[in-house]
Amino acid sequence: MAEIDDVYRKWAEGLSEKIIAKMEHVVMRNKGKIPYVAKNGTWNDCSKESIGWWTNGFWGGINWQLFQATGNTIFKESADWTEAQMDKVFLDYKSMDHDSGFRWLPTSYASFALTRSKASYNRLRLAADNLAGRFNSTGNFIRAWNEDGKKTRAGYAIIDCLMNLPLLYWAARATGDYRYYVIATKHVDTVLSHFIREDGSAVHIAEFDPKSGEFLRTYGGQGMQEGSSWTRGQAWALYGLTLSYLHTKEDFYLEGAQHVATYFLSKIPDSFLIPVDFCQPEECTWEDSSAAAIAACGLIELSKLNVQYAEAFFFAATKMLEALVKNRLCLDKDKDELLEHCTAAYHDKEHDFPIVYGDYFFIEALWKLTGKEVKIWGLESGIKK
Repeated sequence: MAEIDDVYRKWAEGLSEKIIAKMEHVVMRNKGKIPYVAKNGTWNDCSKESIGWWTNGFWGGINWQLFQATGNTIFKESADWTEAQMDKVFLDYKSMDHDSGFRWLPTSYASFALTRSKASYNRLRLAADNLAGRFNSTGNFIRAWNEDGKKTRAGYAIIDCLMNLPLLYWAARATGDYRYYVIATKHVDTVLSHFIREDGSAVHIAEFDPKSGEFLRTYGGQGMQEGSSWTRGQAWALYGLTLSYLHTKEDFYLEGAQHVATYFLSKIPDSFLIPVDFCQPEECTWEDSSAAAIAACGLIELSKLNVQYAEAFFFAATKMLEALVKNRLCLDKDKDELLEHCTAAYHDKEHDFPIVYGDYFFIEALWKLTGKEVKIWGLESGIKK
């Protein structure tokens, strides 16, 4: 395993140099933007279109990862600007949903881990308190979304939220308030009970009675249909359960992560390019490169642990990354995106386009192999105010 790691470390280092060379141009060209999707090689701008959008932390995360690897201040300046723009979100209750982790871990946590910024610490505390306040103690779940004008959605929880829980684990450690830890672990327990199927596949959305806490039903969400296997949801489950294990050392969480990972590996096509839904018909060619990148991150972390299929997890992660590099990576300096062929949801009108979190997780996965990663998911040791 150590020999394989060294081979892929050198491969990732060579690739990271090309990415850094491109991203210096991309970041300079996109000053004053917070991207979400790219069209014709150009990122859009969520800082003006939708400052509260759930993906807006990933541009900051990309810049912090690049700064960690290079020390180039253009990346720090871009990350700092992004973080400051997102202060507006704290004043908009409609935007303050369960995605506080996605917004402020790649931005404020990365900033605090690297610079000990007091402003970043303050933002983390505000975000953690809001996330904790979404906990429903009768059903033991964190509410996903706010009302949408049609229904309250007070009983909705989603698989994605596993990735937001490191914000609560960090808050528990930073403050000594065990309440944050309890809320996070209660939510994970509910995920394992109601979201992870017997075969290891994951539900996207589960609905509970917000008053009694009774489990009501599941929804297909961004996948093909109820009961299908939306691949980005599988990746959130795989990586999110792994992160909860790393924070808690609860063996039950590690077993859950392995169960989901084993299922994921069983469904990877020979091309190692990941479809939008593992259940989609053969004639459907839609892909989600972001699901591959996210899953690779989780599989690399799992492979570092004393688990039964560690070598298989690492093999699958690196093969997916190699497939992305060969088939879906854009290194053209005149185009903004890195990864192509991402998809937000199966039933969306458009598919196979660049999305900012695809680029983020691709960089994170490569940086895990090089050892230059900023561990944005709350895992830096000894962080105190």
